[in-house]
Amino acid sequence: MQIQVNTSNGIENKESLELWAAAFLNENLARFRQDITRIEVQLSDENGAKKGAADTRCMLEARLTGYEPLAVNHHAPTQDEAFRGATQKLINMLEHTLGKLDRHQHRDRETIRKDLV
Repeated sequence: MQIQVNTSNGIENKESLELWAAAFLNENLARFRQDITRIEVQLSDENGAKKGAADTRCMLEARLTGYEPLAVNHHAPTQDEAFRGATQKLINMLEHTLGKLDRHQHRDRETIRKDLV
């Protein structure tokens, strides 16, 4: 799963942010690893120098193998809260979307169950 982080001018520490974001997403989205080819992260400070209640926006877009991309947005006062909120929204959307596909298309999935002979 490839992770790409894009930031606006108001966001600092891009290198450490990229490392943290990749580790966080790989850990939290591990169960969807075979379905996701790439995740694009877009962090932006909506109000610039002005401070507001929820001026940081995080957009996550997950590219799925053979399906349309899924995108979520979350606004929060800090980068961390915006990122974690968007991640939770993406997890919920992936569970819903991939669960529907499992029920209707019987996708091939890896399993921990073994055939008993």
